[in-house]
Amino acid sequence: MASVLTERQKVVLGAVVDGYVEDGRPVGSRAISGRAGIEWSPSTIRSELASLEEGGYLTHPHTSAGRVPTETGYRFYVEQLLASDAPSPAPTQELSLSRMRREVDDAIRETTATLSKITDLVAMVTAPPLNTATIHRVEVLRLQPRVVAVLVIASNGGVTKRVFTFDDEVDPGLVEWAASFLNERMVGLGLGARSAGDRIAAEELGPKERSFLEEIASAFTALDESEESTLYVDGAARLLSEEHSEDLPHADDVMRALERRVNLLQTLRSALDQRSVFVWIGEENPQPELRSASVVGANYGLGYRNLGAVGIMGPLRMDYATAIASVRGAAGELSRFFETVYDE
Repeated sequence: MASVLTERQKVVLGAVVDGYVEDGRPVGSRAISGRAGIEWSPSTIRSELASLEEGGYLTHPHTSAGRVPTETGYRFYVEQLLASDAPSPAPTQELSLSRMRREVDDAIRETTATLSKITDLVAMVTAPPLNTATIHRVEVLRLQPRVVAVLVIASNGGVTKRVFTFDDEVDPGLVEWAASFLNERMVGLGLGARSAGDRIAAEELGPKERSFLEEIASAFTALDESEESTLYVDGAARLLSEEHSEDLPHADDVMRALERRVNLLQTLRSALDQRSVFVWIGEENPQPELRSASVVGANYGLGYRNLGAVGIMGPLRMDYATAIASVRGAAGELSRFFETVYDE
């Protein structure tokens, strides 16, 4: 397989990918010679097409005179996009969270829905795991004589709530004391930290205070797995549309992967240590069910600390330039959003 392409071969390969993405039909030499900026004759282009096919970048479907990209061809094309200093094409629809100061859930849901609408593909966003945030404030509320609620407000704007029912009526003064004590001991501690139980326990406390804190300790030490990390998905039905049916022959496998959100979440989180934008094309996908599709993603976070990933899933024949620009833009907006809600 060829390892180095000439500048002319790069242009011809790019023209094939662009043309095939536009209408889904194999691209021939005459179609390429008619594109703006192409000055070579059809015979010269035919020679380059044959060389690219021999190198594994293109394939020749059936008896058609045109070529279509292989996964290797798409990969080379995407690497050229990622390495280019040229500005990425702007998404056709505004994607801005700067106006938003709502809860994290609302921000991520809006990002996912807008990204799916912009690209007409499946959009996915992983929320930051709780262990990336710290306790910002604790509230202990007496809802009824025997019912107490504990709210833990995180530095990322998230809120966890636990409600406890006691056998006997709870002293309002004890509830007020507990709120003050817990804010003094717990603020700044990582959510779900193993040391939370030690922070609550204090030898100098009386039996009444110690017993009350033991009853509500699970608000800090027993976070549900469902709260640990969340995957937001929008636009799954778009993959089943007539527009994508021919380009995604194994759509059922992809839909099964979307249903198994835990596996998909783990797959996206495995890319948190990758560069800002990552692309998995066909067989490159870590999850077997996705190997008839492509995933374009970007990480968002605070400085050098990635918190989550934004992704688009679709057929191999997708507009990679717009996909890369869209996930990069969405990740940038989420990064700016989390800078406003995280306490650094």
